[in-house]
Amino acid sequence: MPFTPENEPRLVVHARQGDFAAWDRLLRHYQHPLYAYINDLVRDEAASLDLVQETFIRAVRHLPSLREDSRFGGWLFGIARQLCLAHFRRTGRNREDPLGDNGNSLEDFRDASLPLPGEMLLREEDAAELFATVARLPAAQREAFTLHVIEEFSLDEISRITGAPLGTVKSRLYHARRILREWLNETNRIPDARSDI
Repeated sequence: MPFTPENEPRLVVHARQGDFAAWDRLLRHYQHPLYAYINDLVRDEAASLDLVQETFIRAVRHLPSLREDSRFGGWLFGIARQLCLAHFRRTGRNREDPLGDNGNSLEDFRDASLPLPGEMLLREEDAAELFATVARLPAAQREAFTLHVIEEFSLDEISRITGAPLGTVKSRLYHARRILREWLNETNRIPDARSDI
């Protein structure tokens, strides 16, 4: 059975029963989005690859702990996030809260060396500029934005993945969008600041 969001729960049931083909379909579907998410947090290609592999190993080992009402993808990304936090502790990266909001505002980024984005995704180079701008967001805001806009997780799923209250997730997403709109408006390259980023 091929992977579709509709048959994901059936694939999980088959994987629980030891069906390696079902596992393969699940892992292949999530391999690239999971790598993108981890690499966005860790920003180290080799460490990201190791963390993706460790995430899949833990998922195989702990699949019985997945609640029936949980979505496999959210559960998998939650495992990945916990492994990233452990990686930060091991490497000494921002021991206080590597994924916490640090109160940064637009003014904190005015002198950043990354280019500002161009028109909204009209050309490939503009998409690259937008992603470079997203990369400049504070880690927790970037994480919420990436999970919601790029990976298409619901706010409730993001709350479960990150362990943050729903209100905090909404706040992080709001501030990420606000900062992105301000950056885009400063370039005078988008017509409407209210566009849904």
